[in-house]
Amino acid sequence: MERGAYIVSSASISIDWGRLEEVVERAVRRARAEELKDIAEAIKTFAEYVKKGFDIIAEHSKRMEEHDKKIEELSRRLEELTKAVQEQGKILAEHSKILAEHSKRLEEFSKRIEELTRKVGEQSAVLGSIGRRWGRDLEKMVIELYRHVLEERGIIPEKIERFTYVDTDGRYYVKGSRIEFDTYIHNDKVYLVEVKSHADIEDVEWFYKRAEIYEKIRGRKPDKLVLVAVHIDEDAYERAKELGIEVIYGAIIP
Repeated sequence: MERGAYIVSSASISIDWGRLEEVVERAVRRARAEELKDIAEAIKTFAEYVKKGFDIIAEHSKRMEEHDKKIEELSRRLEELTKAVQEQGKILAEHSKILAEHSKRLEEFSKRIEELTRKVGEQSAVLGSIGRRWGRDLEKMVIELYRHVLEERGIIPEKIERFTYVDTDGRYYVKGSRIEFDTYIHNDKVYLVEVKSHADIEDVEWFYKRAEIYEKIRGRKPDKLVLVAVHIDEDAYERAKELGIEVIYGAIIP
């Protein structure tokens, strides 16, 4: 049932309440019999009751109209909220799609990084191997360059041997470190030989430190430390003399 079908307004019924009261009052005053007076009083009471009833209905109708307006406003807001939620849902779906694409690209990028890292590792291993071979070849070249000087000091280059020690438990140096020694042993004499194309002060001190480690490992102190370098820094040369290291060199660099 539509709202207009059940709302009753006092304005929709044309009743002249003042006129009605006047008529009733006149009827009461003119009543000649007690029964007619009672009827008039009853009509008056009924008229007042009807008037109050219409007033209540009109007030209820007014409140219902206000409630209807509020319901319409709430419905409008709910509809707007529903549209906003639907719009947000579309945006979220689009973002989810973009995120999925980014995740896929990131996964592909990670695979490429992993593959590149593997290749770099392989190349590093190759370069490390080449570097070690180049280092050994360079040492041989330097030793050959100063062969006559070494021989004058009683060292035969071909008899210089490499001794490698891995400090697995860190007893003498850093745990797991690989320490190499070039040794020349003759007539119960042990020489440690260090070969460099260019020697600085760190090279000198590390050579001396390795001699101390060698003594702890072998249980005997090397009889002589010999540093062979094409070029050596001046401060490195002075430090070598302080530490008792014999230096064979081509030039001292200030």
